[in-house]
Amino acid sequence: MTRKATLALANGEVFDGFSVGAEGETVGEVVFNTSHTGYHEILTDPSYAGQLVTFTVSEVGNYGIHLDDEQAGGAQAAGFIARRVCRTPSNWRSQESLPDWLKRQRVVGIEGIDTRKLVRILRTSGAQMGIIDSTGASAQALVERARRAPGMEGQDLATKVSTREAYRFAEGKKGEIVVVDYGVKRGILRRLAEMDYGVTVVPSRTPASEILARKPTGVVLSNGPGDPAAVVGADQQARELLGKVPLMGICLGNQILALAMGGKTYKLKFGHRGGNHPVKDIIGDKIDMTAQNHGFAVDAKSLEGKIQVTHVNLYDGTVEGIAAPDLKAFAVQYHPEDSPGPHDSRYLFKRFQEMIEK
Repeated sequence: MTRKATLALANGEVFDGFSVGAEGETVGEVVFNTSHTGYHEILTDPSYAGQLVTFTVSEVGNYGIHLDDEQAGGAQAAGFIARRVCRTPSNWRSQESLPDWLKRQRVVGIEGIDTRKLVRILRTSGAQMGIIDSTGASAQALVERARRAPGMEGQDLATKVSTREAYRFAEGKKGEIVVVDYGVKRGILRRLAEMDYGVTVVPSRTPASEILARKPTGVVLSNGPGDPAAVVGADQQARELLGKVPLMGICLGNQILALAMGGKTYKLKFGHRGGNHPVKDIIGDKIDMTAQNHGFAVDAKSLEGKIQVTHVNLYDGTVEGIAAPDLKAFAVQYHPEDSPGPHDSRYLFKRFQEMIEK
């Protein structure tokens, strides 16, 4: 039996649709992703912790679920929003339908709403808190609960999703990479392992001294959710690593590196989420199509005289990459591991390798 569901936003907008996945109620920041594929990777990306993800594509789930595509141990997004969901996938890799997976992962979702209208609201008013409910609560009560929910600013979600214990991901012959887990995607770990490096993942609050005691040939500051300025100890951790070991930052790691160098971050109106964002590589003098997922950005003016800006977003001119060559450090705001997304930026892992080998 089809069960009705409601999406209520903090600004008072209400959408009626149908429940998909688990029944119940979930609260989070309502955001949108413009990718046409990769829904499974998106829903299992720890960077989406605390967020209700709206998929702008007209139908989601048509190629099903394959567990090897997961970017973490199960669903990470707080909720799921779509126009239409396919219940009979057709793909040789499919192991399960998206609705069945959502239910098994206990993800509360809604389908059958006008996602174009919702995205227009988010682009105009900005990403905002919302609630998905399939219990039959009144619209006004849901709006009030959404208004009381804490926003993303000031939330250290990275520490919440980080591993509690260090673990070994891969063995390698070329050296040892330590990945600081602020919400790392498995795609990043796989790219490092493919270069024949040993890969060890450590908790977000691991002191720099403990990381250096492992004698790494390189350190990666990973992606992750929430407000970069709120991640406890991250800027100091990165500052103490600078100049002592080759350093690469990805997404949240880019913002943390900027904070470590004395920069500032701010919240974007509705963020960058999708697989079609053009970025200019100033050093390479070329343009890459990139996969992105972030709601905060680095303040360009705060970096002046402190660190080199290497990449810029061609949609809005925001900072997409920074580097401190003398300190053997660089970072990008997007996802070069392309899980999912275009492969244009894989060369950045090669750049990291060259930095290590030099």
